Amino acid sequence: MTKRKSKNIRKLTMPVSESRDQGSSNAHVTLVEYGDYECPYCAQAYIIIKQAQERLVSKLRFVFRNFPVTKVRPHAYETALAAEAAGAQRKFWDMYDYLFKHGQLLTNDDSLRESAAKLGLAIDRFNRDFLDRRYSSRTRIYKLPIAVELQVKEIK
Repeated sequence: MTKRKSKNIRKLTMPVSESRDQGSSNAHVTLVEYGDYECPYCAQAYIIIKQAQERLVSKLRFVFRNFPVTKVRPHAYETALAAEAAGAQRKFWDMYDYLFKHGQLLTNDDSLRESAAKLGLAIDRFNRDFLDRRYSSRTRIYKLPIAVELQVKEIK
């Protein structure tokens, strides 16, 4: 029996940014998560994804895209902006981990800036990028109708 290549392989419509991915671009599987740092379901997925990365190593490429749902979680947009501001200093994944581990405690801009300082970011640059919303194009606020259009389901 010979193996056939699947005709159903699809490319992502939005290209994967290498600064927001972990793993090899040649991995067998690319997992893309549209996540919100304050979402309890995303926090559960965070743990599962970390376990999958440990087990699958080079077979899994993981991509994270910010998906703040501000109607349900009022600080979601700010936490996503903080991650992107950290990313500008090559610390996206450090902030990503920190936000998922401490996200429920980070309820205002001051606590996000304190988190940036703990991660060793250049705080003046972080503050400027964060307060000026410099990376807002990477952090769209999604409301439910657009999420449905994108075929993203929100679990309540």
